[in-house]
Amino acid sequence: MWENTIDINEVKEIRSKSTVYLGVGAIEKISDIAKDLKSRGINNVLIVTGKSSYKITGAWNYVEKALKENNIGFKIYDKVTPNPTAEQVDEATAIGKEINAQAMIAIGGGSPVDAGKSAAILLKYPDKNARDLYENKFTPDEAVPIIAINLTHGTGTEADRFAVVSIPEKEFKPAIAYDCIYPLFSIDDPALMTKLPPEQTLYVTVDALNHVIEAATTKTASPFSILLAKETVRLVDKYLTQAIKNPEDLTARYFLLYASLIAGISFDNGLLHFTHALEHPLSAVKPELAHGHGLAMLLPAIIKTVYPAQSQVLADILSPIVPGLTGSEGEAEKAAIEVEKWLCSIGISSKLSDEGFKADDVEKLTRLAMETPSLGLLLSLAPIEADKQIISDIYKASLKPISKACKS
Repeated sequence: MWENTIDINEVKEIRSKSTVYLGVGAIEKISDIAKDLKSRGINNVLIVTGKSSYKITGAWNYVEKALKENNIGFKIYDKVTPNPTAEQVDEATAIGKEINAQAMIAIGGGSPVDAGKSAAILLKYPDKNARDLYENKFTPDEAVPIIAINLTHGTGTEADRFAVVSIPEKEFKPAIAYDCIYPLFSIDDPALMTKLPPEQTLYVTVDALNHVIEAATTKTASPFSILLAKETVRLVDKYLTQAIKNPEDLTARYFLLYASLIAGISFDNGLLHFTHALEHPLSAVKPELAHGHGLAMLLPAIIKTVYPAQSQVLADILSPIVPGLTGSEGEAEKAAIEVEKWLCSIGISSKLSDEGFKADDVEKLTRLAMETPSLGLLLSLAPIEADKQIISDIYKASLKPISKACKS
């Protein structure tokens, strides 16, 4: 295949509305980025990251050196957790205000980057807070420049206009989408991802997979989002098991990272629907639940639900993991079962009941899916009407496996 012709050590520029540096050694581009920031008159930046990965991966060594060489001051907020909260965004913003931060550098996976994007907006709106932002109490049209140094291959947030932050007291996990939060520059260096544990490697990759399954089947899907979807599924199927077996395999990491990147661009164009809209309540109620894990547990039931409306598209894009689909509306259950088997084959067999959800929780989850700010928009883009009964049925069907194959 064409992947064999790619020199993964040659850093490429991937341009959408962001400029993404992709390749082994791309982290060295932070030196050029720092010079660019300085040329824009930026003298202080806010660093937003998690507790340790920015150091463990070695990314911080390059960032700190580049900032110091260009006489750019900085302060670090390193308390972002998975499923970041409004409080964390407000804390990060406060630190940025202390030094009059004129740009924001996020180092991490989707959580630090999304929290950082949110802080980048609030630095331009000092009278607002994260709850105002995520409950749609104002519409921002500017943010300080955003630099994303990506440490996982799943979210695509390094090249899109989306961010997600939780409001814990309401059990809301809303999303925002504004052009002002496209990163100015992003770094996708697979060498920074070799320390990802196998479980996290699985979950972040499943996030990318769900991005394209949804983006290819929304009411706003386009030939472009579908094209990127099919390639994402192929690359995930080919390289995920390689990365699990050998975490240091830079070729596998490179192509999973590329798959995640184009998946982000796919859903930036085609948008999302059921899987993300229904997962957000799961990890809002249980913040310890990995986002990708929640998506995986919902996916088979959603495939079964939407397949009749998008059978030809799904048969095509799923062909690497479910060969033999013809695009007939009547093969919805077969498609769902085969996707569930594939998930089991890569190591994800648990369902909602295994994670502590019960039938009694379905009503609450359904309500959150319909009431959480922004999720209604995603549901409105589903290829079938996303009414209360459909949502409830998907949650119920996701409590247990569709087939017995995973448990055998």
